[in-house]
Amino acid sequence: MSRVGKKPVKIPEGVTVQVDGQKVSVSGPKGALTYDFRPEVAIKVDGNQVLVEREGDTAKAKSLHGLSRTLVENMVRGTDKGWNKGLELVGVGYRAEVSGANLVLSVGFSHPVKFTAPPGITFSVNQNQINVSGIDKQLVGETAAKIRRIRPPEPYKGKGIKYIGEVIRRKAGKAAKAVGGPAK
Repeated sequence: MSRVGKKPVKIPEGVTVQVDGQKVSVSGPKGALTYDFRPEVAIKVDGNQVLVEREGDTAKAKSLHGLSRTLVENMVRGTDKGWNKGLELVGVGYRAEVSGANLVLSVGFSHPVKFTAPPGITFSVNQNQINVSGIDKQLVGETAAKIRRIRPPEPYKGKGIKYIGEVIRRKAGKAAKAVGGPAK
C-alpha cells in the first residue's frame, strides 16, 4: 500500500476542490487548475481534506496511487501560494530583461534570444537571476528547463544558464592536464 497515497491533502482557506467523476478542479486566490485522473484511482473531498483511494490492487493502480495524491497536492499548493523556479546567469556580459510577457536573453550569441512565456507563466529578473513563477508546477519546471537549454552551463568555466543552487562539475583545461601528465 502506498504510504504517500494514504495521506490526506489538506485544503487551506480560500481554496475550493470539486470532483466530477475523474475530473478534479481546484480554484484558489492565484487561479484555477483542472486535471483528469485515471480510473484506477478515486478522489473524494471530505470536509477540508482530499482523499485519494485505489480502485483495485493491480500494479497500475498501485503505481498511480501516490502519484495522483501528489498531483492533487501540487494543484492545491499552486492555486494557494504558487510555484517558483530560479535561474542564474553566469558569464561576462550575460544579462536578461523582461519585455512585456517575453524574456530577452543576451547570452553570448550574435543576437539576443527572445523567449515567449506560455500562458500562466510570469518572469521577473533581478540582476543576474531569473525567476519563473506560475500556478502549475509542471509548467513552471518545464519552462525553466527550456530557458536553461538555451545556453546550458559548460564544464570548463561554468558559463551559461544554471538553476540557483545547482553545482556544475568542472573539468581541468588543457594547461592543467599538460602539467600533470607524463611526457611522451
